[in-house]
Amino acid sequence: MQRFIKLCTALAFSSAFTLSGNSALAQKSDGFIDLMNGGSLSGWNVIGNANWIISKDMIESNKPSGYLVSTQSYRNLVIRAEFWVESTSNSGIFIRCQNPQKLSQQSCYEINIWDTRPEQAYATGAIVDVAKVDPVPLAGGRWNTMEIIANGPHFKVTLNGVVTVADGQDSKYSEGPIGIQSAAGIVKFRKLEIKPL
Repeated sequence: MQRFIKLCTALAFSSAFTLSGNSALAQKSDGFIDLMNGGSLSGWNVIGNANWIISKDMIESNKPSGYLVSTQSYRNLVIRAEFWVESTSNSGIFIRCQNPQKLSQQSCYEINIWDTRPEQAYATGAIVDVAKVDPVPLAGGRWNTMEIIANGPHFKVTLNGVVTVADGQDSKYSEGPIGIQSAAGIVKFRKLEIKPL
């Protein structure tokens, strides 16, 4: 009986974790996986020159330019993020990246976080070159929540409870790593969770 209890305990413990790269990341009861990993960059590759500062509760950069890119590849997903940027910061969340060494809007889907982008239609809350925003929601100077849903060729983005992209459609990229960007100003993430669909 004791052997059976130990086996059940081990199975319950192992089912609460999922493998991302070489690291076990905790999976919550709602199916989301916390990518911030408690003060470690395990599960991420650092690309570029940004000075990512990692603490237990936050990932921050105040020096451009660079990315954190997941070692895991994802297809259909939901991302939940909480972030803080200055009004002039340039950041974004990239998904389905085709080249994990060189992230750009030409090789990934970029969900933008850039209030002052010259082409405002693809500013904060938009998916660059896929789905525009109007009016542009401003994220600078406060904490924001963002939810991204990518399911096949369909995309939905919600910023602070407001849908900014209701049904963006594109089928260029079907799978790839995700990334977060630090291109200008201060960028902070205090939540970054993902649920594969």
